[in-house]
Amino acid sequence: MSDEGICWLIGAGPGDPGLLTLKAKECIERADVIVYDALSSAEVLRWAGRGAELVFVGKRAKNHAMPQEEINRLLVERTREGKRVARVKGGDPMIFGRGGEEAAELAAAGVKFEIVPGISSAIAGPAYAGIPVTHREHCSQLTIFTGHEDPTKGDSSIDYASLAAAPGTKVFLMGVSRLREIAAAFVEHGAAPDTPIALSRWATTGAQRTITGTLADIADIAEQEDFRSPAVAVIGGVVNERERINWFESRPLFGRRIVVTR
Repeated sequence: MSDEGICWLIGAGPGDPGLLTLKAKECIERADVIVYDALSSAEVLRWAGRGAELVFVGKRAKNHAMPQEEINRLLVERTREGKRVARVKGGDPMIFGRGGEEAAELAAAGVKFEIVPGISSAIAGPAYAGIPVTHREHCSQLTIFTGHEDPTKGDSSIDYASLAAAPGTKVFLMGVSRLREIAAAFVEHGAAPDTPIALSRWATTGAQRTITGTLADIADIAEQEDFRSPAVAVIGGVVNERERINWFESRPLFGRRIVVTR
């Protein structure tokens, strides 16, 4: 790696720091500035070098620590100063992470940058819940979309008619707060009400929690369970595989905190 100014757009994975790539860890260790969001595991900051500047720019629903325009400006300014900047995002920076927008700003500014892909929760979340997003007995197609839009608004860019008609598994992120509307939109556009659906919260971490149901009742189940974001949702027959391969949440010490004394 060069010592000149550079910005790394890094995917920190779904939560478990063990799923971070070796290149991502190396970049974080070498960074002069670390710009991180709310979904990045706090453990990755332990790899920061002594004296590194840490800047929190996390977002939760409508609560933004820093507007996107200011984040873009910060990345460009620090890189122009000749610093090594690690922009750390949860999951993969190019899957609903606005990494493409930040890369475009860096490119327009003429500064050096690299993209360091990460494991998206869209794949890892279901896997840790015992749900394969593709399976020869169920499907060979996967569709990923964002739930961070209200399907009842007139100018929604999400085509629920096409989604409902498409074969295979559907995975959506950032949609817990609109779960009832999303499930209803699928049924309204032709999806069977008894289509299986699962939601996994804080996937790949010790706080992981998964609920299952159908498009007809999942919103009620989520309300009864007080199920909140962040979560990934999986729609399709692959959800039924969880009964056989729920490997993570069935471990003997899952969900327990172990305190070592001396």
